[in-house]
Amino acid sequence: MPAAPVLTPPPLRQWTTDVVAPAARLDFWVGAICEAFLEMDCSSREAPTFGGVLQSLPLAALSVNQVRASMQDVYRTPAGIARSQQLPFYLIGQSETAWHLRQDGQVAHLRPGDVALVDSARPYELHFPDGVNCVSLQLPRAWVGQWLAQAEARGPRVAWRDQGWGQSLGALAVQLARDPASAQALPGALLSDHLGALLGAALEPPRAPVPSAAQGLHAHLCGLLRARIDQPGVSAPALAQEAGVSLRTLHRAFAAQGQTFAGTLRQMRLVRAGELLRRPQLTHVAVAEIGRRCGFADASHFARAFQRAMGVPPAQWRRGG
Repeated sequence: MPAAPVLTPPPLRQWTTDVVAPAARLDFWVGAICEAFLEMDCSSREAPTFGGVLQSLPLAALSVNQVRASMQDVYRTPAGIARSQQLPFYLIGQSETAWHLRQDGQVAHLRPGDVALVDSARPYELHFPDGVNCVSLQLPRAWVGQWLAQAEARGPRVAWRDQGWGQSLGALAVQLARDPASAQALPGALLSDHLGALLGAALEPPRAPVPSAAQGLHAHLCGLLRARIDQPGVSAPALAQEAGVSLRTLHRAFAAQGQTFAGTLRQMRLVRAGELLRRPQLTHVAVAEIGRRCGFADASHFARAFQRAMGVPPAQWRRGG
């Protein structure tokens, strides 16, 4: 049989002001952000000593951009919008210092861990008075429209780090700001679904009591998942298709119960694994095989996930630990 093709990770692009003389660094930086993102203006009170590094990593339809730079003020103007061929959204979060966003006549003051969804189709200002150490996730408009019912709502849209699903979305943004390459630990489609589900849950949480129909859908989806725990690669799109609902409806059904698709599936698999490990008739079945029967294709991944969830390794759990 022919050898399977070797999948190489997408290239990481980088721009750094170290390659130009100090007097030209701010101009170089303006060109870099226009090339990496879109048409924007930038100014800085630290122009004589300005420095910055920008890394961009494409993942499926999205792009993970890490920015580390001196203090600056960034402006998206009507002229810049007119020159842009694409008008994506950006999900921006700082990992260490506060920053400010102005759009549609409103101002949002953000802390480290807060994240904001910015629409590049309308003018905005980004102010980083204490320097930049952020992640800027480029999100296609069509993709955002799959997850948000009011994708083009006016004003800054903020997921606060200490409110609801904003905690999880903010933690993901901080992780990517510190280590953008960590996004490669997940398949691009899985990361895309996870991010979209968190975005929808954080920015458009259910405001009314969950109707019984939604509860019934959640129970139905969980039943379908339990029947497929032993199948690796179970995906949200496939489950939504089988249930006859849209992908957004599926994720909303889990979010309404304070859950996510990926978290629910993982928890079901770990609970099933714990039950099988304690069954006397399965004493001689290897731990790795138990993991495989619960949908974990990789034995080491199963062992790590089980210990994080249960507090002890699978073998110790089997012995009654």
